[in-house]
Amino acid sequence: MCRNAGLRLRFAAHRSANSRKIMEKIDKLDRKILGIISQNARIPFKDVAELCGVSRAAIHQRVQKMVEMKVIVGSGYHINPKILGFNTCTYIGVKLERGSMYKDVVPEFEKIPEVVECHFTTGPYTMLIKLYARDNEHFMELLNGRIQEINGVISTETLISLRQSFKRAIPVVAQA
Repeated sequence: MCRNAGLRLRFAAHRSANSRKIMEKIDKLDRKILGIISQNARIPFKDVAELCGVSRAAIHQRVQKMVEMKVIVGSGYHINPKILGFNTCTYIGVKLERGSMYKDVVPEFEKIPEVVECHFTTGPYTMLIKLYARDNEHFMELLNGRIQEINGVISTETLISLRQSFKRAIPVVAQA
């Protein structure tokens, strides 16, 4: 167990060092742009430029730079899963035989379309996944027939979300 935790912490420290380097390249204007577009990904660059007091070309260049730096990793529409018949939202803590098996398990989770998030974690679980199912019966089929059959998975614990109270983007604040 300690070896797995050490692996996870080293991985997190490496990511953190890379993130700090990128953060040094993000200035006040970039943060202002991020704050605007994170609230409305469809806002025209012309309007962002007006709000920021710069040219549309400057906004385009800044956004492109942040895409290349992987500060911006996507944009688009949010889909209501319930409207499409996915009424059960669950979070599943997954314990693996060994933490190092996560790199083999992730591709297996990627084969299950209902799994929408997968995290390598510290704490009592090796991984945490978020899954949408049509109903509890469909969820049981996924859990018992797919997830618990993945090589290396030794146990799971499920939390069913009764209601999503809110969802928001991370805060984008200017650095001091």
